[in-house]
Amino acid sequence: MTPLSQNHGWLGSPTGVLWPAKEPETISEQQNPFIKFRSFLWSHKNAVEKGFTDRDFIQLVNRLDNSIGEVDGTGFSQTPFENCSDLSSAVGRTGDLWIKNETENVSGSHKARHLFGLALHLEVDEVPLTTPLSIASCGNAALGAAVVARAVNRPLIVHVPVWAETSILDHLADLDADIRICERKENEEGDPCVLRSQEAVAEGAISFGCQGTENVFTIDGGRTLGFELVDAWISTQKIPEHLFIQVGGGALASSVIQALYTALNLGVLEQLPVLHSVQSEGCSPLSRAFDIVSSSVDPLESLDGDEPMWAWENPASVAIGILDDVVYDWKPIVWALLEMGSRPMSVNEETLLKAHKLVHGHTSISPCITGTSGIAGILASHQEGTLNPDSTVAALVTGIER
Repeated sequence: MTPLSQNHGWLGSPTGVLWPAKEPETISEQQNPFIKFRSFLWSHKNAVEKGFTDRDFIQLVNRLDNSIGEVDGTGFSQTPFENCSDLSSAVGRTGDLWIKNETENVSGSHKARHLFGLALHLEVDEVPLTTPLSIASCGNAALGAAVVARAVNRPLIVHVPVWAETSILDHLADLDADIRICERKENEEGDPCVLRSQEAVAEGAISFGCQGTENVFTIDGGRTLGFELVDAWISTQKIPEHLFIQVGGGALASSVIQALYTALNLGVLEQLPVLHSVQSEGCSPLSRAFDIVSSSVDPLESLDGDEPMWAWENPASVAIGILDDVVYDWKPIVWALLEMGSRPMSVNEETLLKAHKLVHGHTSISPCITGTSGIAGILASHQEGTLNPDSTVAALVTGIER
């Protein structure tokens, strides 16, 4: 069991849950992660406590998912986990290289998982449809939030920076989002988009983003990605030795970590792959926080405070989707890295660009540069000689090229 709590951003699972056995749902329902892994969701637990039957909850998921499909063209289904031998050879490795391809997910990334999980909570808790939702983002998270909000017929305020791409803003407008451009105020510290979103929440909106520090239940839906990984490893009967995950705000890695430790604690997995978190050299607040925590007299105690994490000055990288100056959900990641004897990675721009080119040249996947950051971590580790070329590795690839 982990020593972390919700104060550290660790959501955990309801007590008494078991790994899902083969159940009499339809094939399409079995493929929907919010149905297959529903017993791990706090929204399911809350629904049952409110008088829902299990079938009631399944029908709720189906109804909302059908609406997602009408808005986005696709609903939720387990995404591919594929062994990419050509890519592995191109990197110079002989071991298997597996990719969890989230570019085929709703809105082209993993982000909608977080938001759909929150939408389930809103429905179960009977939050009025007129209550506004609020997010600070200018990329995949904003698009995922806009798709989900439109599908469930809820108003969404999107706080974006002055440099947000016009194509993203146009797409958000098409989805009826209330777009608010946030300029930095004089002597203001921190991300102005996050600050304006927090102000909206203080005025009655509900946080509808991918930051567990703003709404811990965003981790609920995010964990479905980790559960899918476990399911794939059970099917292939092979657990990767290493898992590479991009880190921006940190909710993706935190969610996957929490799902993997749930599986480990249940005895579904006998061991976990070693985690490698990947950031760019131009924005590496996680590495800085890790160094502070790992060098402290009591690393676990140092996770109780927020001092090790502060805003990175002048973040810059071609991987713009992981340029969060603060890793909001850093504590579960640092704890897991320490637990596994690993540490954060900082990858240079040349490697980020090369990884993107290799994925496009040796797979049929079309991710953005941010989306191939995990592959950049594999490439960097291989080039540095810190990764056995015969080892089995896996990476998340998330964020479609737009």
